Amino acid sequence: MQSADKSPVVFLVGPSGAGKSALAVALAPRFRGEIISADSRLLYRGFDIGTDKPSSSVRSLAPHYLIDVTDPDQPWSLAEYQAAALESIADIQARDRLPFCVGGTGQYIFALLEGWDIPPAAPSPELRIRLEERAAAEGLAALNDELARLDPATAAAIDPKNPRRVIRALEVVLSTGKSFSAQRTRREVPFRPFLLGVNRPRPELYSLADSRIDRMFQAGWVEEVRSLLHKGYSPRLPAFSALGYGSIVRYLQSELTIEECTAEIRRSTRILIRHQANWFRADDPQIHWLSAGPDLEDQAENLIRSTAIS
Repeated sequence: MQSADKSPVVFLVGPSGAGKSALAVALAPRFRGEIISADSRLLYRGFDIGTDKPSSSVRSLAPHYLIDVTDPDQPWSLAEYQAAALESIADIQARDRLPFCVGGTGQYIFALLEGWDIPPAAPSPELRIRLEERAAAEGLAALNDELARLDPATAAAIDPKNPRRVIRALEVVLSTGKSFSAQRTRREVPFRPFLLGVNRPRPELYSLADSRIDRMFQAGWVEEVRSLLHKGYSPRLPAFSALGYGSIVRYLQSELTIEECTAEIRRSTRILIRHQANWFRADDPQIHWLSAGPDLEDQAENLIRSTAIS
């Protein structure tokens, strides 16, 4: 339910590399805005280079929220993120400022937009271990097949190559006897959302992603992962599911050459970009799409002023 008397929240969405974060930093000062991250990779301290985390100098241009809020061995659930994001939105609006919710994690965005009530099933370590053992023995495809049979709606909505999400969805289904999607009810959204999408042609996104990956390696990405492992963080932690980190762990364990590692990260990035297109569809009528270009900031500002806060 949306109402005109609710205060607006601007959601900047789109594929990885389209320019969402840079646009948010440019727009926020024009609207007394503050930025809430909707990127699951940015929650964790120490995961900086490979997540392209905004630097302290960038964050000084506008207040940022939900970045560096937990340690790698203290993972956040979707419900925890949703609660923290709603609290940040309410705080920003209470000070008569405009929240910009920015990121490419589809579950985070739509949990806020649609007022999801997250399934209350508590984690089951024993069941999770059994599912992880099955994934190792039978392959993740077998678990995807079971999830598709038990809960086709959830299976269609999550990344089938992300073992953590597949295993968690199956864990909920098997421990409660109900589908994950059936348990996820909705409640009234306490704000008025305005969705602004930023996109680029797919070949351009791929090229930009390759260049960014090269820069990350040059900036010390391998050393960052080595440092995290030396601190005692297990590579099986959910934080290491951030794109590329698992591949670098395998390189450090001599399972991949650096060339194979780089190629694997590039492939995974392309898969992520395609998967994000399923969350943020070009034909979604609630998303106002803009193409990245020299006048992007002015176009976005005009659209927000004329539509979101008019």
